[in-house]
Amino acid sequence: MERELKEDYVFHRDFTKTYPIITHGEGIYLFDEDGKRYIDACSGAVAANLGHGVEEIADAMALQAKKAAFVHSMRFETDVLFELAEKIAKLAPSSLDKVYFTSGGSEANESAIKLARQFHKDAGRPEKHIVIGRWQSYHGNTYGSLSAGGDIKRRQMYTPNLLNFSHIHSPNCKRCPYQREQDDCDAKKNWSCVGNLESVILELGPENISAFIAEPIVGSQLGAVSPPEAYFKEIRNICDKYNILLIVDEVMTGFGRTGKDFGIQHFGVTPDIITFGKGVSAGYAPLAGMIVHDRIIKGLLQNSKGKFVHGYTYSGHPVSLAAGLSVLTIYERESILKNVQESGQYLKDRLMNLKSACPIIFDIRGEGLLLGIELAVDGDKGTPFPGKIQASERINSIAMSMGAVFYPGSGSINGHSGDHLLITPPLNVTKSEIDEIMSVLEQSLQIFIEELKEEKSHEIAK
Repeated sequence: MERELKEDYVFHRDFTKTYPIITHGEGIYLFDEDGKRYIDACSGAVAANLGHGVEEIADAMALQAKKAAFVHSMRFETDVLFELAEKIAKLAPSSLDKVYFTSGGSEANESAIKLARQFHKDAGRPEKHIVIGRWQSYHGNTYGSLSAGGDIKRRQMYTPNLLNFSHIHSPNCKRCPYQREQDDCDAKKNWSCVGNLESVILELGPENISAFIAEPIVGSQLGAVSPPEAYFKEIRNICDKYNILLIVDEVMTGFGRTGKDFGIQHFGVTPDIITFGKGVSAGYAPLAGMIVHDRIIKGLLQNSKGKFVHGYTYSGHPVSLAAGLSVLTIYERESILKNVQESGQYLKDRLMNLKSACPIIFDIRGEGLLLGIELAVDGDKGTPFPGKIQASERINSIAMSMGAVFYPGSGSINGHSGDHLLITPPLNVTKSEIDEIMSVLEQSLQIFIEELKEEKSHEIAK
């Protein structure tokens, strides 16, 4: 039941829309004020990784709030800070041993960009300031993180204010921007998406490049696209060759989402900085951060008097940290990685079966419970839908009317065309819940197809 438009005091993200008011959640479900139930098939913004209404996490937060809700991190620290940092560091690749906390992924990536700059400057390389990112990537909405990211639609409004960073194409073998076939790249051990990085570095001058930032599996902007298996090893070699820091953005992929603790572990590479967020607190509190390699810490101690010239009021907020500590304890106790691997494979198999029967699905991709569907006019050829159709948004709207919510995206081909849906349920989802998700998805796609046929018949009648 749609709420009546009325004046209120909220600065809405879109003043032309009304949204259901959620009163409570339980497991993978959300309930609105009219009693309607929604399957949270996207974990909110791929963040509510344990679903909703977990009392254990709420109790841990309440207990910490009673003990000490806030301390100024330039004056005091708390036990929970040390406990959570240790847990996170032990999950990360070897030699990433120090954890810096922020409130969100944008802040985490902003922190990593600034840390890379300070690391080089204080080591006697003051020209190193440019970050190279990738098109069709997302690293946040602060000016620094937006500058590094490649979300064209989000960047356009603020282009005059963005930093002078550079970008290369994201690897997308199904729609290679270099018009090559993956088998040919693999056979020749010559990947254009890798060579492009070195070309840009040489064009700008290695002495000017501070860092390269990338998501291990591109989430919201490409719909769960993985790179070629050798991609990150080759990227690591190039970064080492030119003394450029490798920042891996794990805000969406970290803490089990892909079936491993961190997405980069699928590729056997150790970054200089890992940024994280979302899943670390399973959406129960604003929490994110970065995990930093020992050599950077050594550089700070040698060249910067041990000080990082940066900080946020809510960095290391005790109540958020308590949420994170509780969440990571549950992940470990409930063998979440195993469930992601098993449930993820079950979901992927169901999606592959759907693809064979649905004429508008071009591709199914992703790892674990970070899975994507690319939509197309013709599922065999991959012809994208015209932007005006808003295919992914419409399908998600249909699904919401039926009681499920997915994560729609667009612009996956060139920043403007291409539609996809992310299917990213909570990491403790069951097979029976996946069956329920798939039932709504199948019906939503079919309704959308029927709507297109009806619209086409009306156009012909005109």
